[in-house]
This record gives sequence, C-alpha cells and structure tokens, in this order.
Amino acid sequence: MLRALRRRWDAYKYRFVPWLALNLRRKRRTLRYVPESSQDKIISDEDVFETLLKGYEGNRRAAGWGRDPVERAGTVYRKHEPIFFQSLGNPFIFRCIDGVLIDGNDKGLSRSVYRSCSRRDQLGPFQMSDESWLTAALQNPLAVGQYVNNCSHEKAANVCYQEFDVPGYFPVELKQYLPNIVYSHDIESHPRCVVLVALRDIKQGEELFSNYYTIVG
Repeated sequence: MLRALRRRWDAYKYRFVPWLALNLRRKRRTLRYVPESSQDKIISDEDVFETLLKGYEGNRRAAGWGRDPVERAGTVYRKHEPIFFQSLGNPFIFRCIDGVLIDGNDKGLSRSVYRSCSRRDQLGPFQMSDESWLTAALQNPLAVGQYVNNCSHEKAANVCYQEFDVPGYFPVELKQYLPNIVYSHDIESHPRCVVLVALRDIKQGEELFSNYYTIVG
C-alpha cells in the first residue's frame, strides 16, 4: 500500500505548488531559465512549421522522417476546460507557459477522450489528428515526446520543449500526422503542438532528456 501511495505521490508532486516552491533551490540543474516567455523559443515558428511539413510529406511518400523534432502527443485543454478526472494519477500532463494543458496519457479516460475528440473532428475522409500514438503501430514515430525523461544531476538535458500553434493554413491532408487534438470543438483556435528541440548534437541511440520545468522571469 505504501509503495502504491509513493507512486501516486511521485506522479502528482510536480503539480503541487508548495512542493515545487520548496524544491526549486535543490533542483537548479534540472531547471531551465528564460528571461521572458517571448524568449522561450530555440528556433522560430517558421522553422518548426517547415520541419513538420517536410517530415509529414516525407512520410506520405514513404521517404522516412530524417532528423525531425520529437513531438509531444495528447489532448489540448484550455485553462477553463475540465481535466480533473483525467489528471488523477496521471504523470503525462504538460502545462504550457500560458496555462494550456496537454494530456499525453495513452491509457484510461485520457485515451478515450483523445479518440472521441479525434473522431468528432474528422472531415469526411480526412483525419484531423493522429490516433496511432495510442497504439504500438505508430504512423508518426516522432509522437513520443511525452515519454522523454526529466534530466538529472547525472544526465543533463539535451532537448527542450517548445510550444507551437498549428496555423489554419496547415495542409488538411497532412493533419492526419498531428498527434494533438483540441478538447472543445466549439472554440475557434488552432491546435497546440509541443516539439522537443535539440540543445546540442545528439548521437544515434542516445537517450533524450528534457527539463520538466522552465522558470520565466
């Protein structure tokens, strides 16, 4: 029982503000600092867009994915949208700088919500998002960013998260590879995508580590 409680606490503590405040000083090496939110991006949105476009088009032509950035899959929730039950015991929720949440859990209620929203938004023969990351047969093999581990004192971060809002002019036929879907259909907004951008050259087979926390200001 104690072991089960410990696992639940380990999954929840990173969203418990008092614990975060007490542990920030002790975890300085595992934190990322940026002066202001506008300086959080390592590469431009235009570069992210072109890179994703090239990767998705290459996949359609069976040309492979090359060195495209890893993506963090999941359902996108605005600040006012309900996520309480999905969040229970869920270590895969990512909080963006503006408070938007992305639930990257591929099991349980989170899985059902993603599939329901994805099928709701299907446009005739065109899928508006990728469901394959919920299975073992990925059609977008880069949609695994939610499984990247936090860096540590022994293992420094080699990638960092970067937020990207998918523009309205993104090709409809390529949206089938986007591993994100918005929770509310009636909100006129673009899906939020989170990519992991390399901080240095990464060798083939090297494990990825990110900073789970970015301190702004």
